[in-house]
Amino acid sequence: MQYVRNTWYPLAWSHDITRTLTRRTVIEQNVVLYRSSDGSVVALDDLCPHRMLPLSLGRLKGDAIECGYHGMTFDGAGKCIRVPGQNVIPRNAVVRSYPTGERLGLVWIWMGDPKLADPSKIFDLPEFHDPNWSVVLGDALYNRANYLNLADNLCDPSHVSFVHSGSLGNAASESIPVQTEKNGEKIVVWRWVLDAPPIGIFQNYRKFSGTVDRWHYYHFYAPSIAVIDFGTAPAGSIPVDGDRNLGMRILAGHFITPVDKRTCIDHWLHIRNFNQDDPDVASQLNSDFRAVFDEDRLILEALHLEEEARPDFKRINLAIDAAPNKMRRIVDDMIASDHDLASQ
Repeated sequence: MQYVRNTWYPLAWSHDITRTLTRRTVIEQNVVLYRSSDGSVVALDDLCPHRMLPLSLGRLKGDAIECGYHGMTFDGAGKCIRVPGQNVIPRNAVVRSYPTGERLGLVWIWMGDPKLADPSKIFDLPEFHDPNWSVVLGDALYNRANYLNLADNLCDPSHVSFVHSGSLGNAASESIPVQTEKNGEKIVVWRWVLDAPPIGIFQNYRKFSGTVDRWHYYHFYAPSIAVIDFGTAPAGSIPVDGDRNLGMRILAGHFITPVDKRTCIDHWLHIRNFNQDDPDVASQLNSDFRAVFDEDRLILEALHLEEEARPDFKRINLAIDAAPNKMRRIVDDMIASDHDLASQ
């Protein structure tokens, strides 16, 4: 499978990367991670070039990794600095290192041309840093499904009426069409559901006396980042495309690590503008989201199995597929651009 390489991929929660050697896999490449003594994250190809033992099975000596087989030692840049039993270090005794950065509570990695890695381009979300919003980190959800199938899901507000009918959707939204806009490597898909019963996830935290207006804005940033802006307010209290902060509003962030063609990891978090200082609300919302995203996982894993079992099956397209189809074309264009750069 081909992947975009010249991009920043989310790889792990920052709090999970310590002075202990940690193995992670992204776009079918195993890397070993650790924090150097200055707190920065080191990422190296997880393979000793001598006998191919994963370096993650070795030991951290200062800021260098000692291979657990014969003691070859590599610094944070991947350069061999010691070969036990000989003074001459082979010139090709190097391990590839990868640029890293940290933002939004995550460690990010650049798998492409290191000269193109600009840490200022790592995805950011202004509300994450805004004291008027409450940030709660979620989990790293393991999906036995191709990351593009999860990306399809995150370009698709229409599925919530059926997959999440008790939490994020209800029957009132089933026939409401979605709108789609493409801007470079970003897609926005949205709809408003007006004068309808409130959905379950908001009823848990505020009792509405009548009908509500609610919105879904799915912002997808190719190849693997999504921010879902959804919320609700009493019917007629906020004009469509008005100030959504006047209602109950949640931003759900999904930061996908493509592991291989059969596996991806969804690092998710949520940011809210209500009950900001209530830890019980934070805990309950995380519990609600775990249940919701597990519903998605079951769907995605089931369809992935059918795709593998019936690779020649010709699926039909519906109007709701416009955004996922555009997303996949963007990813294809990004991969093609990587190839063009590599050939120059």
